[in-house]
Amino acid sequence: MDPYENVKLPIEKRIDNLISLMNIEEKAGMMFINGTLINTDGSIDKKEGATGMAARLPSPRELIVDKKMNHFNYWQAPNVKELAIGYNAIQKVAEDTRLGIPVTIASDPRHYFSNNVFAMEANGFSQWPEQLGFAAINDTKLMQQFGDIARQEYLAVGIREALHPMADLATEPRWPRVSGTFGEDANLSARMIKAYILGFQGTKLGHNSVACMTKHFSGGGPQKEGLDPHFQYQKGQVYPGKNFDYHLIPFEAAFDVKTAAIMPYYGVPMDQTSENVGFSYNKDIITKLLRDKYKFDGVVCTDWGLVSDTHMGPVLWPARAWGVENLSEIQRVKKIIDSGCDQFGGENCPQYIVELVKEGQIKESRINQSIRRLLRQKFILGLFDNPYIDVDSATKIVGRDDFRKLGETTQRRSMTLLKNDIKLPLAADSKLKIYVKNVDAKAASKYGTIVSLPEQADIAIIRLNTPWIPLDTDNPFAKGFHHGDLDFKGKDLEEVLTLCKTVPTIVDIYLDRPAVFPEINAAAKGVFANYGAADAALLDIIFGNAKPEGKLPFELPSSMEAVRNQKEDVPYDSKDPLYPFGFGLGY
Repeated sequence: MDPYENVKLPIEKRIDNLISLMNIEEKAGMMFINGTLINTDGSIDKKEGATGMAARLPSPRELIVDKKMNHFNYWQAPNVKELAIGYNAIQKVAEDTRLGIPVTIASDPRHYFSNNVFAMEANGFSQWPEQLGFAAINDTKLMQQFGDIARQEYLAVGIREALHPMADLATEPRWPRVSGTFGEDANLSARMIKAYILGFQGTKLGHNSVACMTKHFSGGGPQKEGLDPHFQYQKGQVYPGKNFDYHLIPFEAAFDVKTAAIMPYYGVPMDQTSENVGFSYNKDIITKLLRDKYKFDGVVCTDWGLVSDTHMGPVLWPARAWGVENLSEIQRVKKIIDSGCDQFGGENCPQYIVELVKEGQIKESRINQSIRRLLRQKFILGLFDNPYIDVDSATKIVGRDDFRKLGETTQRRSMTLLKNDIKLPLAADSKLKIYVKNVDAKAASKYGTIVSLPEQADIAIIRLNTPWIPLDTDNPFAKGFHHGDLDFKGKDLEEVLTLCKTVPTIVDIYLDRPAVFPEINAAAKGVFANYGAADAALLDIIFGNAKPEGKLPFELPSSMEAVRNQKEDVPYDSKDPLYPFGFGLGY
């Protein structure tokens, strides 16, 4: 029987039928998801003379035809119209395969006003603060509204799976991925996670949903010394406060609203399970905890690149096979399947599954369990009924005016006022002389007269980033991670203090991690924190066109000594913080 001749068949019967028609190569291909590209003109085949990522990434056609894959994420994407054209071209290649199984496109966040290494280029999507900004506002209705808008924009270009939200807790302030979280409070994070998923998926997954792959089970925040396990420098996840269960609370909220998928992290939960291996290799985590205790029967997909090394030009980036480095690639694949995972992120090696099944090392019935979960998601999302999108509609929906305006309003609401010794808000006045640094002078000129020297100014406005120290490595991706100390030092600190001594100064700090700035805080007349906001948003707040509503989603430590002495797995536990969790002034 043609598996699609009766679309009214109950989904489970359609799945049974399709599984019976699939060969092991097709099943193996379905268990892999990796990055691919769409060219700037909307075409999907490799261009002659392509450079950079476009040269390194396999084309969708190669992955669909040669690898039998039908799950992808975009590492490089064009503008909206071309993105939509390319998506339809991908589905046409899939339709022409033996069984015509449609492709599921997944994506990292595309809506954040951010330079975060994991925030995809916006390319026309409405722009909002990062998850931390929503936590600062603490408005679940707004959180769900964002999820619904992002869902509409994703649907318009064919993105059917969100590789987010992050349910990790920022209990270790040095961790480079703090900006992707909802902060360090488990209950605040749980409220946001629920609303976020409801916005993307609805109360029930269906044809108009975007499936959420909530990450990173069972909580990736408590990294020893904040060193991220994307890289071999990591030292494992540690629980000196015996607080493992605290990190599960946001995931329990995700299960309550039936998140479609789960992604474990790379880290090793040190001495928490029967063996010290990374989460996706860990049967105690995936089967005993996630499957058995929480009864989760959705898709479990590993984080990217757990099996094979990545060659980045002359640089070798080792597979994130922490705790099982001694295993061969095929042995790693077997251990991940045995742990209970369904899908391999960032890998293109289905041949290993084929070999394992043919050699009898893994039963095909076990593979069918994962295929059932993966097919079920495609059927429920309606991809088998119509995988194509309307290109003209995409250009009208993505970046719609009302979506953009609400995103900009949200950026303003999330701004957190920490200090106000200058009687903010200020009044706009052409006679007011303003000196700006790291702020668009044209935007600031609407509120006063811009001067070129601090000595000429009545006030100064300066925007800063939370400090970080690049890893000593040749890996270009690793260099983009914000590791290391959080305090301002040396020349960077002196320049800000000198400005503050010269003219009354308003300082705004982008908190992608909890900055340590006691000297700047003492010297500045006004201090703001932001979590991804445009210059226009800050200026509107300073001059009273909008009001700051944000409350800190984590505490701001008073010193690096306090940071080093706090416990990685425990929230708000640094000694004498400069500002406590939940602090924020208003006007």
